[in-house]
Amino acid sequence: MEVVLLLGGNVGDPRATVLLAERLINERVGKVLSRSRDHWTEPWGFTDDRLFLNRALLVNTDLNERAVLDTCLGIEMELGRVRNMVSGYTSRTIDIDLLFAEGRTVDEIDLVVPHPRIQDRLFALSPAADIVPELVHPRLHRTVLQLLNDAKQRD
Repeated sequence: MEVVLLLGGNVGDPRATVLLAERLINERVGKVLSRSRDHWTEPWGFTDDRLFLNRALLVNTDLNERAVLDTCLGIEMELGRVRNMVSGYTSRTIDIDLLFAEGRTVDEIDLVVPHPRIQDRLFALSPAADIVPELVHPRLHRTVLQLLNDAKQRD
């Protein structure tokens, strides 16, 4: 199965952290087939002076969506991510989101695929459009590039 992951962070050395996260994903999740260019973006949902580095990866994996998520959460913790469920969106060393899983959908309390807010997030759509512009969102029936253009018009 091919999955699209989004890596992002703005604490410490984001370039080094994203590079290490990509290496660990390649080792533990599956072979990285493609990567976006790096996108530096303003924080979303909160204010901070530091920009986020965002990079999308296309990964070929034998894992199911739950195992991909759990493995990515383990990588986040290993790289210093501290989740504070009370304070909402905050700065972080690394965040790894599962955006798409080969046209599949998952609806669980703690796992929704495609990512439930991707259509509103330029910082996710722009890197994804670098590597999978023609991928069709299985619920919205729009390509990543169409979703990006839609989001830019709303922004």
